[in-house]
Amino acid sequence: MSELSKPYETIKIEREQSIVWITLNRPHRLNAFNDILMEELAEALDTVENDPSVRCVIITGEGDRAFSAGADITAFPKATPVTAEEFSRKGQKVFSKIEEMSKPVIAAINGYALGGGLELALACDFRIASEHAELGNPEINLGIIPGWGGTQRLVRIVGLRNAKRLVMLGERIKADEALQMGLVDKVVPFEKLREEAKALAQKLCEGPPIALKYAKHALNFGSQVPLDVGLRLEATLMALLFSTQDIKRGIEAFMSRRKPEFKGE
Repeated sequence: MSELSKPYETIKIEREQSIVWITLNRPHRLNAFNDILMEELAEALDTVENDPSVRCVIITGEGDRAFSAGADITAFPKATPVTAEEFSRKGQKVFSKIEEMSKPVIAAINGYALGGGLELALACDFRIASEHAELGNPEINLGIIPGWGGTQRLVRIVGLRNAKRLVMLGERIKADEALQMGLVDKVVPFEKLREEAKALAQKLCEGPPIALKYAKHALNFGSQVPLDVGLRLEATLMALLFSTQDIKRGIEAFMSRRKPEFKGE
């Protein structure tokens, strides 16, 4: 049995050629995170990262109600400052696996993406939402703040003004407003969500894997350092690509006016 075909309790894994779907599978709890879901997601992310035949990952939620409603708050009353900090760092570490992954990751937001659910989507490279999706960081209404990267990634994606509105007021917004804000890249009818996510994944799968990896890293991490440091990072990663076979394939295809076939070499 391959690692991708092993049974999980709280997620489902589906393989479509070079694309892997990871579906959060706790629909009775609106796909909210408990310890098992967080651990299984981390394991699945490590597995796809280490599988060179996987070129793109899509994360979604089971059912038509929720991508994920965030952390399962039934465990909150027992938390202490120490366990809460550990809980926050654990979620940050798992979601950072997505940001640091060498492959593109798409969030197919099929309903509520609230709290930790939105934070999961924020860690992905692309976000496609169904028309009935609602997004937000309502943690302030519980007397806390986002703890899985929301205060940091949200401001980088939608700007300080919008991030303050979502985090400090705890507002939930509809998919169309999220699109206008730049929080999601596209909004589609629910019945077309899977089709649209797959089409984007297929397009990414056709690209050069190593160049996509370096582009992702240059964008994600170069934007977090001073410009001169980011420019050095960009130059270094661009130069490294001249050691690949894919650049030769790309140039030859361009000169021959045909579509390149990149192999990640």
